[in-house]
Amino acid sequence: MSDLERLVQDIAGIAIEDNPQIVKQKSRDFFWYSPVLKQQLDHVTGDLVVTPRNEAEVIQVLRACYAHDVPVTARGAGTGNYGQAMPLSGGVVLNLAEMRAVKQIRPGVVVAEAGAILSDIDEKAGAQSGQELRMHPSTYRTATIGGFVAGGSGGIGSINWGGLRDLGNVIRLRVVTMEAEPKVLDLQGEDLQKVLHAYGTNGVITEVEMPLTASYDWVDVIVGFKTFMDSVHFADDLGNRDGLLLKEIAPIAAPLPHDYFLRHQKFLRRETSVVVCMVAPFAMDAFTAFVARNPRAELLYRSDTATDAEKKGLPPAYELTWNHTTLRGLRVDPSITYLQVLYPFPNQVERVRKITELLGDEVPGHLEYVRFDGKVTCFGLPVVRYTNEERLNEIIKLHEDNGCPIFNPHRYTLEEGGMKQTDQVQLDFKRKADPKGLLNPGKMIAWEDPSYDFSSDKLFLFPGLQRGES
Repeated sequence: MSDLERLVQDIAGIAIEDNPQIVKQKSRDFFWYSPVLKQQLDHVTGDLVVTPRNEAEVIQVLRACYAHDVPVTARGAGTGNYGQAMPLSGGVVLNLAEMRAVKQIRPGVVVAEAGAILSDIDEKAGAQSGQELRMHPSTYRTATIGGFVAGGSGGIGSINWGGLRDLGNVIRLRVVTMEAEPKVLDLQGEDLQKVLHAYGTNGVITEVEMPLTASYDWVDVIVGFKTFMDSVHFADDLGNRDGLLLKEIAPIAAPLPHDYFLRHQKFLRRETSVVVCMVAPFAMDAFTAFVARNPRAELLYRSDTATDAEKKGLPPAYELTWNHTTLRGLRVDPSITYLQVLYPFPNQVERVRKITELLGDEVPGHLEYVRFDGKVTCFGLPVVRYTNEERLNEIIKLHEDNGCPIFNPHRYTLEEGGMKQTDQVQLDFKRKADPKGLLNPGKMIAWEDPSYDFSSDKLFLFPGLQRGES
């Protein structure tokens, strides 16, 4: 009898799927945004999908998989872009989608199981208490809260609250280890950094406690400009208006909005760059006054005054931003890809200008304004008109040579993408939480390669945990 057959016996009563087509589908995320990762990962599949209904069943599955040396890759909704949830070593895909209870809502706080959908959490929090999550990815209507903290970094709302890397944006995580007898850990404070954006390599998140803020019926707004740099100057100024409450500020270069936002096309011209915004209703008068101050700005669309006929079929503004911009582009032109860039404060606008001058329409600009280390600046998720990997690497080097760090979405390991820095603290925690290295194998270089050098001057979005690192 094989290890998998013995495993199935040990977890009898828990939902198991072994149909190869369904298992392959549940083994995939949005890695195919990258032509590099598509080539590397397209064949990857697990052996079984196991769907626990509660934490006790998670513990039962991890105990059995440990006993039979079967790898486990935890999965939320599979909306990540870097192959985070791809089971490189096969084994069990642990599907947490059935663990979706919103367990507690109180002033400023929500507690939910890992499989709870972000928009469902907000719907319940809004109805019960007039609150919502501080931030969410553009995949808000499908992504789970556990997947967000295990594989995400920030998103809509980051203009006010920063990212998941910032202390206070996650309150507590409940994590199950993979040992002969799995432990349940409640992590808070600095300990959270061990499992944030770690792809489930060092524990399975079963419960998340996150802060809430006041909920609004956000107004979707599109402002048009003749040039991309006009849109950037406007967005940079807008992000620093302390009295205006916005949840999203995204400058996007022509011709992308017209070519990619097909349902909004009636409001757009091909030569027009835009800034996509989400504005609190009470701030709309002040916002329109701010727009009127700028002779280069043109208010193209606002959802609060649009007719029902105009709004019919339109996606929400957040589904035009972050990586939904890329997704809409891929539907129109499957040959494109993208990058993830930081334009460091205080020279972010000049750095954007330099890159725009260097790369032009080969890399049309798309920025997301955020707070980063307390300062208003921008990330870039530019579209890349892809030709080959060699040219892609040249484009990456041009950014880095001009002071714009790349968080490389064409790499699937924690370290190579520049998102998560592993160090001895991280490694020691994994040794305790996953002594056999069976959790999402192949994603942490420092575990796979004992000679891996931790020392690096590279900027990591989630930095190392050793005292003295920043």
